[in-house]
Amino acid sequence: MAVDAQTGVLDTAWGQIPHSPQATAGVGSFTRSRVERIISLVGGAFGSLILGVQAFLAALGSTDERPGWHEALMISVFGTLAVMILACVIGRGVRVAAGVFALVYVLALVAWPIATAGVTPAGIEEPWIWYLVNLATLAAVLAFPFPLQIGWTILAPVLFGLVRMMQVDFDSDYWMTVGLDVSFALILGGVILTLGWLFRSIAVNVDETRARAVASYAQAAAADAAEQERVAVAALMHDSVLAALIAAERASTPRERTLAASMAREALTRLANTEQDAHEGTDEPWDVAALAAEIDAAAAELGVDVDVQCEFDDAGSLIPGRVARALALAATQAVANALQHAGGAGLGVAVMETHGRVRVEVHDAGEGFDLDAVPDDRLGIRASIMARVAAVGGHADLETGPHGTVVRLTWQESAA
Repeated sequence: MAVDAQTGVLDTAWGQIPHSPQATAGVGSFTRSRVERIISLVGGAFGSLILGVQAFLAALGSTDERPGWHEALMISVFGTLAVMILACVIGRGVRVAAGVFALVYVLALVAWPIATAGVTPAGIEEPWIWYLVNLATLAAVLAFPFPLQIGWTILAPVLFGLVRMMQVDFDSDYWMTVGLDVSFALILGGVILTLGWLFRSIAVNVDETRARAVASYAQAAAADAAEQERVAVAALMHDSVLAALIAAERASTPRERTLAASMAREALTRLANTEQDAHEGTDEPWDVAALAAEIDAAAAELGVDVDVQCEFDDAGSLIPGRVARALALAATQAVANALQHAGGAGLGVAVMETHGRVRVEVHDAGEGFDLDAVPDDRLGIRASIMARVAAVGGHADLETGPHGTVVRLTWQESAA
């Protein structure tokens, strides 16, 4: 029964760590997602806002369209553009919003000859809709697959040139101006398309290399652990078990038999302790005050002075050494996370013990985070906190939100 319980505890701990090929493959979106965010902010938000304001100001005084068409075109084009900019700022629905704007803009170009039919252009200057040509290319880069991005980069400028010439009845006075406008839009659109492709390709290469490195490290670590275990077991068998068997076989006097029995007890003790992790400490019991002092000392090594609150019953229970050490190391990792991601704001630690139940809480006043959004290869929470506590029969719970993060580590003394 004890073996089954230990196996269940270890299985729970192992389940906290992403170790399968599928989980390792998920590492490949780490850099790509950040590059996408940068593109949407720099291009989709700030760049679109600047060009959008320029086009909007030009559209306010436009007399190119027939009555009724001007307002309809402005509402449809600038409305979808505003939605795209908002989506890029908040980082949600970027592809959908950008795709809608790209389609609406092309439809507005198609409708332009109808909207301007019978209206004499005010001058040779470009109409307001021209200022948004490359924003359609940018929207395509944000929303569409690469082949469609190429098509949109060519389609928008060429379509603008065609409808502009239709508006002026292919007047030769406009050929040079429209040709330059189309050429400029094609060149700038090509630059936007190339930069988007380049940044994304670099991000994919970085992610693939990073994923291979994580997988390689995991395999090397597993091989190293297996080799160390093999060496340790071989040394134990040679130094203790085999020596005890030889001594017992050769014992012929009471003193030699007593020595052989002592060697056998030592060998059995070492065999029983082979499952203990030396990195988690020995089984020498700790009290709650020692656990709090250990966390305080570890926090001091991280360069922060934390007021560790300690509460326990008058007859506080002792905690097995491996359990106490695991709780201390997990709490130290939580403190390190609070320092790194919350700047140590509102950092505090509480250690409580009641009726054999030990609870350690680490809290901060940071902005919180989405645990599901943490990449699979970031093991600070999953391995160093959750799996470590689960491995000694405890439980780790994390509560996070805009008002801060609380990490709760609990361990309950089993009934005799």
